[in-house]
Amino acid sequence: MIGIYTQIEQGEEWLGRYRGSLPVFACVLGFTETGLIPGISAAGRTPEDRRYTACADAEFLYYGAQRKPQYPLPPLAAGASPVVISRAVVATLKIPVYLFNAGLPQSPAVPVIDLGGTPAKCLSQGAAMDIATVRHLLEQGLLWGSQLSANISQGYLILGECVVGGTTTALAILTGLGIEAVGKVNSSHPVCNHEQKWAVVQAGLQKTQNSLDPLQLVAAVGDPMQVVVAGMAIAASRSCGVLLAGGTQMLAVYALIKAIAQSYSLSWQPEAVVVGTTRWVAEDATGATVDLALNLGKNNNQDTGIPPLLATQLSFADSSYPQLRAYEQGFVKEGMGAGAACIAAHLSHNWQQNQLLAAIEDQLQQISSQNLD
Repeated sequence: MIGIYTQIEQGEEWLGRYRGSLPVFACVLGFTETGLIPGISAAGRTPEDRRYTACADAEFLYYGAQRKPQYPLPPLAAGASPVVISRAVVATLKIPVYLFNAGLPQSPAVPVIDLGGTPAKCLSQGAAMDIATVRHLLEQGLLWGSQLSANISQGYLILGECVVGGTTTALAILTGLGIEAVGKVNSSHPVCNHEQKWAVVQAGLQKTQNSLDPLQLVAAVGDPMQVVVAGMAIAASRSCGVLLAGGTQMLAVYALIKAIAQSYSLSWQPEAVVVGTTRWVAEDATGATVDLALNLGKNNNQDTGIPPLLATQLSFADSSYPQLRAYEQGFVKEGMGAGAACIAAHLSHNWQQNQLLAAIEDQLQQISSQNLD
């Protein structure tokens, strides 16, 4: 139920080390006005819907369908929010969840740790955030990575995200770090909008200097989640395992970790860190996730280092819910740590396809019941 797509030996070692242990789940919420560009993302049907996606996902992850939401899950062109997958696992297995606000336009209606960040402007401006904010968010990430991992003796930390438009900021960060990523990233669309993403990224990078320090790069074309998760992973890797929960966005974070650690002489343990996603991302025919992961080791400016790329083999082909079957057509794919949550269910309780599917469909049943009330 867990595929290993790169660094197979290291990936197997990591899985073996944490088999039977339950993780702690931290999810970092952020916002970039890049996500409001018409057509850039399918995580919300309209730009206005996408403004509230992170708040809605956080609320559902925390409370599920048992409580009338202040921010309902946004309508999608097709599919169901990936938070339904994450919620099914964390609720059933009682995984501890910590939610962090790295920079949202409004505060979610859930207990959240506010990191004092700001939403990012559209990356096409080449001035997404103040450098002081980015430095502050890195410090917060390092601090919370240490605090969260201090309570983990034998387990690992899942670091998830919710940033609408985040695969476009990821493309900008990867490209700015000298990594060949054009045409290789994923999106929530069934066919990735590579040309649109690249036009936005080129516009942003043209307004920046070539030899940017990694924090300056994030300030120019990044989003607030990226530097927080990088800091958390650096600090946590020193004492426990880290599962970066996502595809393109977490490969960009991994590249950022390497660049920040090198630029600022921060110690971290690369062998403790893996990237975990869904099969729909790892095998997306309209992206090239495996190639992208391999390209992280080809950057001339840094030491080589390719992360193990893991993916749950969960399938929705036999689901009775059309909004889940839409995943098999390439809609949605990943988000809110969905793939990593499934990996955790396999690792800790040896959940197989039927158990995962039943738990996820039960969440959709609860949503349907709530909507009828």
